[in-house]
Amino acid sequence: MICKILIVDDHWVVREGLKLILETNDVYQVIGEAENGEVALRLIEELKPDVILMDLNMPIMSGLETMKAMKVKQDETPVIILTTYNEDEMMIRGLSLGAKGYLLKDTSGNNLFRTIDSALRGETVLQPEISARVFAARDTLPVMRNEQNLLSDKEQAVLQYVARGFRSKEIASHLGIGERTVKAYLTNIYNKLGVDSRSQAVAIASERGFLRI
Repeated sequence: MICKILIVDDHWVVREGLKLILETNDVYQVIGEAENGEVALRLIEELKPDVILMDLNMPIMSGLETMKAMKVKQDETPVIILTTYNEDEMMIRGLSLGAKGYLLKDTSGNNLFRTIDSALRGETVLQPEISARVFAARDTLPVMRNEQNLLSDKEQAVLQYVARGFRSKEIASHLGIGERTVKAYLTNIYNKLGVDSRSQAVAIASERGFLRI
């Protein structure tokens, strides 16, 4: 089955570089390109991509603004953010909007394919260097002390593994519990944080300062 991909970035060289990588694998097909969010929204509606690779900083309409517009339209097409080394705060905001992953623009083909495949499964994967930056950015935000005990110790442990990109089966193995139990903990976490996805849970917990690595 072919995975249809839309690339949204205002830099031609970035779009071409990603296309070259994606074209090495017959599973992925680039069906469109956009230089800003305004064009992207039109192409999303016209082309119905399976996954969107989206830059954060673009003229006319940014990546975050585009994701907000998609949320209003209830468009749940998985979005993977393309980022550089100076966008930490926006990365957290992107996670809270439901981004399925972050990729540095100089990422390897293997990381690109793995992140796309995870997004298609509804999972969130953060590269180790991305996770470190998200948590470093979190440390500059005020801690809401009255919420530090919102999650139980086991729920916090599960969420920390989620933040590192582990799947439910892997988390279960590390914690010595069943996969169904992990999913039950995740449901509790979502309910307590008022979210409906792993990426949003990580983002909200990071913003509130009670997720530790």
